[in-house]
Amino acid sequence: MPIVVDIDLMLAKRKMSVGALAESIGITPANLAVLKNGRAKAVRFTTLEALCAVLDCQPGDLLRWEAEELSG
Repeated sequence: MPIVVDIDLMLAKRKMSVGALAESIGITPANLAVLKNGRAKAVRFTTLEALCAVLDCQPGDLLRWEAEELSG
């Protein structure tokens, strides 16, 4: 998938656990795991806003685009 989620990187920088982050933003640890492992199909702006507020970062610190290699 060309969208890479860097929540783990921000968690490490902030020395915060997945459980603490999930509780702070009001979602289950399981739903946060789906998002941080790149398995989510979408993310609500309210969730992204909460992540940025708690982690004191910008959306671009959490999400980035990487071009997929073309096979052929």
